Amino acid sequence: MLVHTDHLTKRYGAFTALDGCSLAVREGEVFGLLGPNGAGKTTLLRLLLGYIRPTSGSARIAGFDCERESLAVRGRTAYLPGEARLFRRMNGHQVLDFFARLRPECRRDRAAAVAARLDLDCSRQVGRMSTGMRQKLALAAVIATEAAVTILDEPTANLDPTARAEVLDLVREARAAGRTVIFSSHVLSEVETTCDRVAIVRSGRLVHEQSIADVRRSHRITARLTGSLGGLPASIAPHATVAEEADGTVVIESSDSVTPLLGWLATLPLDEVQIEPVGLGAVYDRFHGRTKSG
Repeated sequence: MLVHTDHLTKRYGAFTALDGCSLAVREGEVFGLLGPNGAGKTTLLRLLLGYIRPTSGSARIAGFDCERESLAVRGRTAYLPGEARLFRRMNGHQVLDFFARLRPECRRDRAAAVAARLDLDCSRQVGRMSTGMRQKLALAAVIATEAAVTILDEPTANLDPTARAEVLDLVREARAAGRTVIFSSHVLSEVETTCDRVAIVRSGRLVHEQSIADVRRSHRITARLTGSLGGLPASIAPHATVAEEADGTVVIESSDSVTPLLGWLATLPLDEVQIEPVGLGAVYDRFHGRTKSG
């Protein structure tokens, strides 16, 4: 695994910001960290980069210990913080020039191309840019850096819908080029359409991890019968649950391909049936309650 944490924990006095986080990120995948503000996502990312020290546990990127070999780790990562601070007296071109000189891996021509795709006027002074424009400028510098791991903390914050869609396309292109991306967000739709796997963080704990492919295979079937349901076939039972509502409606949730269920349903005395994908929102709601997907 390119990125690996083992019971990674960070406490500030009596407050636990991250509690026993163990996860692994494979090379060439987009890994999503999902959770509301304050859940512990940014703490995890800062621990990975060695900006803060863990209370206990460990983390490694590309074989390097994130605490003891943090300089080697940072040399192999590109990082967009949640609040990027840029040189306010420089214009956009000068900022990109600076990062290209600072890191050979940051391709100046690529940074200019990304800025153009995000419709950013790089001739403007940073101090006169809006929050969204500064976000675009920081993204151009980070995405243009050819690092083994790209870490993006809320990369679409403060962006308009068109720029958000462009950023997600850039993330997919990075994956297609073989780069690994860790993508922190609280926007469900962005994670579901962009990431290969997702980890849900709640109150400092990693409470759930699942591939997006598995999420897409999950379906909820609501049916009304004219006769008896009977039991689930043995071939289906390991991947499905059944609940009978007070009005006689039966709700079946499947975590695997819906095809075997359809064959079984065809044998039942159905009066009405509705089949719908569960989606990442339903998974998220198990741990955080109702939320807006953004």
